[in-house]
Amino acid sequence: MLDKLIGPVAGILDKFIEDKDQKNVLAHEIATMAERHAQELAKGQLEINKAEAASGSLFKGGWRPFIGWVCGFAFVYHFILQPIIVFSVTVAGVILPPLPEFDMGTLMPVLMGMLGLGGLRTVEKLQGKAAK
Repeated sequence: MLDKLIGPVAGILDKFIEDKDQKNVLAHEIATMAERHAQELAKGQLEINKAEAASGSLFKGGWRPFIGWVCGFAFVYHFILQPIIVFSVTVAGVILPPLPEFDMGTLMPVLMGMLGLGGLRTVEKLQGKAAK
């Protein structure tokens, strides 16, 4: 995205500055300034994420655990509870209407992403790089 913004600025510099070296220096400064700004925005978002995660409030820090519990429950239901229920009811000779099914095609990427991020956090802790 930065390249799309810097390209037009470099074109404007061509119109007003004739010295090629000076143009290159200014274009580099503009690019560096834009990259620093993007990094500062990312650092700010990381600080917000840390504050949300550390918060005792369910409305700020509780949404991540909530999503984890929902994904975990759906996973357990789909792969453990539902097959056991269907098997048990079938063995008992009861005709059961179809049980609800979760859209696992949508749920699994969310769950796997959360588990992957959790796994990376565990690696950081084991290496002693995680903030305490």
